[in-house]
Amino acid sequence: MIAQLRAYMLSLVLLLAPVPASQAADQTITLALGTGSVFTPEQPFETVLIDDENVVSIRIQDDRSVIFQALKLGTTNVIFIDAQSIAIANVRIVVRDARA
Repeated sequence: MIAQLRAYMLSLVLLLAPVPASQAADQTITLALGTGSVFTPEQPFETVLIDDENVVSIRIQDDRSVIFQALKLGTTNVIFIDAQSIAIANVRIVVRDARA
């Protein structure tokens, strides 16, 4: 139920917040299972949306950086929204087996 609600909210935000091609940065980050990575968007963010929080956890440092922690093999998307409700970064995170 909660996963469906999150998916609905993510879809709603994506529909309501058109993303100009020049503003949102599409990136892919690949993490090994059990590792982490610091990510800093180009602009300050207000909200972070995550598609599947079972794949990666997010620890917000401040309005300019987060730490991604790989939890489970898989793929998820993370969207950063600014104070004007505009998507400023769309990050695809791929978690792979450390042995691969």
